[in-house]
Amino acid sequence: MTQRSKPRSSRTSSNGRAELGDLLNRRREQTLVRFAELRDNLTQADGICRGKACVYATGSFARGEASQHSDLDLFIVGQGRDGKRSLGRLDEILLKADLIEVTRRLGIPEFSGDGQYLVHYTAEQLVRSLGKPEDDATNTFTARLLMILESRPLLDAEVYRSVVDEVLGAYWQDFEDHRNEFVPAFLANDILRLWRTFCVNYEAGTARVPEEKRAKRRIKNYKLKHSRLLTCYSALLYLLSVYDRAHTVTPIDASEMAAMTPTERIEWLRQQAGLADAHAALDELLAAYERFLDSTDMSEAELIKKFLTPAARRGYMESAHHFGDSVFRVMEIVGRQNRFLRLLVV
Repeated sequence: MTQRSKPRSSRTSSNGRAELGDLLNRRREQTLVRFAELRDNLTQADGICRGKACVYATGSFARGEASQHSDLDLFIVGQGRDGKRSLGRLDEILLKADLIEVTRRLGIPEFSGDGQYLVHYTAEQLVRSLGKPEDDATNTFTARLLMILESRPLLDAEVYRSVVDEVLGAYWQDFEDHRNEFVPAFLANDILRLWRTFCVNYEAGTARVPEEKRAKRRIKNYKLKHSRLLTCYSALLYLLSVYDRAHTVTPIDASEMAAMTPTERIEWLRQQAGLADAHAALDELLAAYERFLDSTDMSEAELIKKFLTPAARRGYMESAHHFGDSVFRVMEIVGRQNRFLRLLVV
């Protein structure tokens, strides 16, 4: 996978200098330090994975915005073929044990769902299930899309890049026949499906429950309407911008998009000379996202207390609504009513 050099800060201050918001900058630096510490403390995992499988993070650690309260979401993907795994079952057990032991020792919250999502897939599974009914049931859909949209390799970056290329290749399989006018409709539809799946899963869990549990659901909704929204729509905005400029989107474009975090994609858009009319909206989008990061930088218990207060809760949800409005405004500007934007809407 071709790696783009990471976009530099693109926020313009009152004195004309480009600068990155202090909070996001600090989060990125702290996340890199913690991620390196996690990798350095693994005793067996690197040797088990080497040349056979990769482990990648999603969530706040992958987005470069983890706080002290963030948990760690990991996926394991091997290079097996023809139904055979390159990583044996016993090695998989040892790998998971090392990951669990180190996260506990470093004080990182337990894996969500008691580890039920710490699953070992093969690259073949991620590609073969694309568009199939079992894609949702086996969770390969989420593993594949989050790998493209917000992931960071923890172990064996070479295998990770190979898998990302293979997955993107499946979405770009018709490119050679349409190289001068390729619209990444297949991937875009899956990104939209991921976002709507997140929303449906939230709505399905909003039955009548005790007030504290309801507060937890509202917190999840608040985070969904910021981090998950930006994860999905930053990718769509990137692809829209490339298509508007070149009237096609190449596999290299997709690879470069996948190598960026959601906020880096917004900064990349801010640097594009042809998007001067979107600069103010992009600046506000990043500023709003930093306010979200700041507002959630506390323990779950503290957040629940906040969301149990009606006035505070209304303020949180109003900010979530405004953030969605900001994303919509940027979509309208970047899409310029082109063919690709029409496909996303209808």
